[in-house]
Amino acid sequence: MNQHCILIGAPVDSGQSNPGCLMGPASYRVAGLAATLEELGCTVSDRGDVAPRPAGDAASPNPAVHHLAETIAWTGALAAAARDAMAAGFPVFLGGDHSLSLGTVAGVAAHAREKGRPLFVLWLDAHSDFHTPVTTRSGNLHGTPVAYLAGLGGFDAFPPFPDPVPVERICLFGIRSVDPDERAALRDHALTPVDMRELDERGFVAPLKGFLDEVRAANGLLHVSLDVDFLDPSIAPAVGTTVPGGATFREAHLVMEMLHESGLVSSLDLVELNPFLDERGRTARLMVDLTASLMGRTVFDRVNRSA
Repeated sequence: MNQHCILIGAPVDSGQSNPGCLMGPASYRVAGLAATLEELGCTVSDRGDVAPRPAGDAASPNPAVHHLAETIAWTGALAAAARDAMAAGFPVFLGGDHSLSLGTVAGVAAHAREKGRPLFVLWLDAHSDFHTPVTTRSGNLHGTPVAYLAGLGGFDAFPPFPDPVPVERICLFGIRSVDPDERAALRDHALTPVDMRELDERGFVAPLKGFLDEVRAANGLLHVSLDVDFLDPSIAPAVGTTVPGGATFREAHLVMEMLHESGLVSSLDLVELNPFLDERGRTARLMVDLTASLMGRTVFDRVNRSA
C-alpha cells in the first residue's frame, strides 16, 4: 500500500502510577515498527519524540489527581503534533500511557473539523476511560480521555476539546473493567460499551462491522486507540493494568485485518506498553505485528466476497 505513515513518539508517563511507559516509543522502534511498515509498501517518516510544553500552574478540586500540570503540558504538545501530522499522512502515536490520547484525539478532531468530516473513535481497551478529573478516585488521568473527547465537564484546567465527539460515534470495544462511577456516567450519557460478554455471545465480526458501516455511511475519519490491555495478559504482559479475559492473538488480528479491509482508519494510538514489565520484547513485537495487520499484512490475499 502507498500509505505515508508518520511515527510520533509520546513518552508520556504522567497519567498513571506504574513507571515505565515512557520507554514505550523506543521499544516500538527497537521492535522494528518502521521496517515492518516499509516492507508493506508504506513510506515512513519518524518525527522522533514529542516534548511536553512547559508545565504551568494547574489545580484540581479532586485531591487524588496527580501530575495534572504535566499531563496538560503533554496534551497541548501532542494536539499540535497530531493536527500537523494528520495533514501530512497517517500518524501512528507511540506511547506512553493512555493519557496521551487527551492530546492526540484533540489534534485529530481539529483536523476533522477543518476537513468538514465527522470523527469516529474506536477504543480498544479493557477499560472505558470515562472518568473526569473530578470523578477519578485513583487520580490517574489515563482513565479520562474518553470523557474528555466526548465533551464531559470537569476538564476546566485542560484546553477546550476542539470538537467533542458525540457518543454515538464512539465505540468502546473489548471492555471488561468498569467501576461504579464510570458505569453510572456511561448510563447517563447513553454510551453502551461493546464489552467482552457481548463479544463472547456475538463474536467480534458483527459488532465491529456494524460500527464500521456507520463510519463509512457518514464519510467519517476513524481514529483507533489500541491499549495493550485490550489483549489478554497471557499474550501481552507488558502493561500495568492487566485484566484477564482479553482478546486472544487471533481475535486481535481479526480486528486489525477488518480495520484494514475497511479502508477507514486515519490515525492510530499504541498505548500503555511498559517495557519494564515485558518478557524479552514479546508484547512490543505483538503490537508491531498488530499494526502490520492494520496496514495490510495478510497470510493470503482474500477475495472480497461481499462485492
